[in-house]
Amino acid sequence: MLEINKYFFWQLANFLILLVILNYFLFQPFLRLFKERKDKTGGALESARAMDKDKDEVLSRIDAKLSGARQEARTIFEALSKEGLDIQKHSLDSAQNEAVDINRKAKADIEEAAEKARAALKSDIEKFSKQIVEKLVGA
Repeated sequence: MLEINKYFFWQLANFLILLVILNYFLFQPFLRLFKERKDKTGGALESARAMDKDKDEVLSRIDAKLSGARQEARTIFEALSKEGLDIQKHSLDSAQNEAVDINRKAKADIEEAAEKARAALKSDIEKFSKQIVEKLVGA
């Protein structure tokens, strides 16, 4: 059977005092730490979810701006390509016209030189034929 002696009450009192002291200095601070940790992790999770949602919104806005910028760049590129092709065509046309003019001038110069050469040769031929006739007749 259970004996209750004089030390039992002292031990019970010591146990209760120790329980109160440990509760005040050990258990309550640990419980506060656990509660704070739970609150912080819960808040951090909610904050992370909110940040993830904000990130998705920002990424969608960035994608929209990028697609708009790509479209604008494509439009500018096409306009500049068309302008470059027009400039190239104009340059080629003017170069071709200039080449045709140079060719005409060259042909005209050649014709003129040929006419001068013919005229010089004609006068030389007449002079040579007179000399030949004089030598034949004079001989």
